[in-house]
Parts: sequence; C-alpha cells; structure tokens
Amino acid sequence: MSAPIIVRSFTRIDYADALTRMRQFTASRTVTTSDELWLMEHPAVFTQGLAGKAEHLLATGDIAVVKTERGGQVTFHGPGQVVAYLLLDLPRRQLSVRCLVHVIEDAAIELLDRYKVAATRKWRARRLRPRANRCHWR
Repeated sequence: MSAPIIVRSFTRIDYADALTRMRQFTASRTVTTSDELWLMEHPAVFTQGLAGKAEHLLATGDIAVVKTERGGQVTFHGPGQVVAYLLLDLPRRQLSVRCLVHVIEDAAIELLDRYKVAATRKWRARRLRPRANRCHWR
C-alpha cells in the first residue's frame, strides 16, 4: 500500500520563497518524513529551467525571471493558476523521475477523460519511452 501524502494548500506565495521552502523541506527530510503535495499560486513570474535559453524569453516586461535547476524551458506562473508541487521520496516509492512523469501523465489523461476531454501522450516529446508496465505508483 502506498504511504499517505500530506496535502498542503498555501495562499499566493512568491516563487523564490516557495522554492526556498521546498529546498528546506527536502534538506530536512528523514526516512520517516511523509511525502507532501503543495498547492499554491504565484505572483506573475517566468521560471527558466535547465533547457531554457535567453532567446526563449520574449517580452517579459516587468515580470520576474527565476532560473531553476528544474527541467524544461520557460514556464509562466501567475495569479489564478494553481500549481501543484510533489515533494516525494522517489526511491522509497521505487520510482525514477521518468516513471513519475509517466504516472502523472496517466493521472492527467484519466482525469480529463472523466470530463470527456480527449488527451494523449506524445511519445515523440521524449527521447526514451518507459517500458510497458514498469511505472507503477507505490
């Protein structure tokens, strides 16, 4: 059976502050620390991931740009957009990052299907496909 996940809901919080809190949470984890799901929104901000390049940032105006060690290119976060951050002990759940992404995609596709919204996974978007039935939530 999967270990329970604690869900925390925050008010609007600055992205840099949220990132600091997540890093502190991760640094203070022990083997008994529960995994958490943090829900929040941010004031307008662009995050620039490891794949992000300066030319990806067009007309940012007075919106802050925060470089992160996360994957991806550039993402906009803003008021009214709820962001979910999973703070998980992947080894304890026997998940790789790739499998976690696969599980999240599956959950999103299933949820959208319940609302009669068609969604599919784009395999070409990834360099490698997870092997069938190898990614399971624990």
